[in-house]
Amino acid sequence: MLCATSRSESLVPKDLFFASTLSQALPRHHVTVSLSPPLHLRPHVLTAKPQAWAAAMSLAIAGYARLPPVSRRASTAVVLVALSASSIIAPAHAIRHTRQHSQRLLHTQPTCPLNRDTCPASIGLRSIHSTSHNWSSTPRFSYHVAASYSAKQDRFNADANLYTQPLHDPSKSTTTDLKECKHAVVKRRRAKSGQDAFFFSQVGTTDTTTFGVADGVGGWVESGLDPADFSHGLCEYMTCAARSWPHGSNTTSLHPRDLLQVAYDEVTEDSTIEGGGSTACLAVAEADGSVEVANLGDSGFMHLGLNAVRHFTQPQTHAFNTPYQLSKTPERMLVQMAVFGGPSTLSDLPKESSVTHHKVRHGDVLVFATDGVWDNLSPQDALGIISHQMVDLGAWVEKDGTIEVGQDLVKLVQGDLARKADKSSLQAKVAVAIAKSAKDTGLNTRRDGPFAKEVQKAYPGENWHGGKPDDIAAVIAIVLQEAPRT
Repeated sequence: MLCATSRSESLVPKDLFFASTLSQALPRHHVTVSLSPPLHLRPHVLTAKPQAWAAAMSLAIAGYARLPPVSRRASTAVVLVALSASSIIAPAHAIRHTRQHSQRLLHTQPTCPLNRDTCPASIGLRSIHSTSHNWSSTPRFSYHVAASYSAKQDRFNADANLYTQPLHDPSKSTTTDLKECKHAVVKRRRAKSGQDAFFFSQVGTTDTTTFGVADGVGGWVESGLDPADFSHGLCEYMTCAARSWPHGSNTTSLHPRDLLQVAYDEVTEDSTIEGGGSTACLAVAEADGSVEVANLGDSGFMHLGLNAVRHFTQPQTHAFNTPYQLSKTPERMLVQMAVFGGPSTLSDLPKESSVTHHKVRHGDVLVFATDGVWDNLSPQDALGIISHQMVDLGAWVEKDGTIEVGQDLVKLVQGDLARKADKSSLQAKVAVAIAKSAKDTGLNTRRDGPFAKEVQKAYPGENWHGGKPDDIAAVIAIVLQEAPRT
């Protein structure tokens, strides 16, 4: 495992989008080559203000987004990033604050169990809020998951690019060895999601569920590596570790940061994964409605409930387009560095991920997605897309001027069927809607997405417009309160 101990790492462009000019496609930062002007992040001092989140179609988003003042790890000027009403949070960047060289200061978002009954939202001219539900004294919840994806170079195929059940089911194997479990996965059967990867799995034999995404850092391509091996391997190891839990664990519950650490350790020791890097955003969702989320980098998580955004993660970045990332440096590169010198590769650790805790309710929607989604869809865009699907399909219904959970939610998520959910399930339709919209927006040269707006803000001289084509992975979980057990 390589952990950079010096703050002399130099940075390289991120997702095949930055080189001598932003109009040419270059890889995302994995940090081996120094940036030179004008690409080196120039200091800007802007005022960060909380903005009311205005949703498309007059959807009011509950809460405010505030990006904390941070500075780059190198000894540069302090940079404050302003939030705009049209692009509340840009997942392509949030600049990091450091203390005296290598001492890192992590920003953790507050817990977000908002009071739904007093949280306003609106559709058109009506005031929409939730009404009280008849919760049982000890409510139990299940999470109905689907994933939709698309590689950057491929056309979007809603039917083919969809999973409504785990990609790999280690429960079919009796092995508790993580390497044996992971290597049982046939590489050619991986989801055709490019350098993005995802997973969802039951935790051991419990009612707990875990799911998330990982985004391979494209800059490693310049070193002759396939970043997909790292990101997909990371997700495969997380799946295997979750299903074999509590084997090898000395804790009474599984936490997402610990799961990420186990998978990262396995990847660094796996000789079939030469090297690479990845961001990650994952959750462990308990049957009592507690959801713990760990986010490292610029993938992200959104929690929605009855036409309102409850939480949206802040991205972790070292500099513009340079996210926090797990990495593994090939032995050959380490030898070259030892002989010829030069900057070390950037390597963050699972313990540096931002951890947040959430309480969910019946009918809530959880969204985990890579930056291929968040660079093209703002929080209000995602809210509008998901609200449209939920209302049109009857999952959320308007009644007496309020929004409530529809009576048919169990049928919509196919939670009452003995078989696995399919492409007609609610979670599948929401996942496809998000992924397709991100894909279409990324290819739209006229509509400026969040990434384009942040480029224009950071580099006013660059003529960057339109979306940002990229690999896309989106995991959707619909929360369902189980009927009381008798």
